[in-house]
Amino acid sequence: MLLPDKKRVLDAVLERMNESWSQMMGAAQRTREGATHAEAKPENEKDTRALEQTYLARGQAARAQEITEQMHVLRFMPLRVYGQDDPIGAGALISLEGDDDTERCLFLSPHGGGTEVQVDDVDILVVTPASSMGRAVLGRVLGDDVELRLRNKQRTYSITAVR
Repeated sequence: MLLPDKKRVLDAVLERMNESWSQMMGAAQRTREGATHAEAKPENEKDTRALEQTYLARGQAARAQEITEQMHVLRFMPLRVYGQDDPIGAGALISLEGDDDTERCLFLSPHGGGTEVQVDDVDILVVTPASSMGRAVLGRVLGDDVELRLRNKQRTYSITAVR
């Protein structure tokens, strides 16, 4: 598998995170407006709908702030070039070949785990060091084999490329 340019991969991840941020901010704004709308006025002392919406809006805004901070970290994350004998770390773009001849491309990142992007017709899964896949490849080098349990199956992957 020919690995795409890491900068373009990072840009695609940031774009996807920005989309999530926009959705979260829109949801927070709509929830806040619903909480302050005239129809949300409590009908009696036990009616807590507006209060609940306020709590929800606050949580959505906090999540949007968290995404903002994560994007900031990724924007300034160094994208070092990994050599054959360099241990895999943050910012590595990794190609894995499975024992069943499947290929996977991973981007090891401190944030954005689970995000999937496509760059140059290559599907890339963002994994964090806290994930099982991230832990499996962290510190490994080109040519190493890693064992993963995915979907209740034990699989072996070889690291075939690192950028």
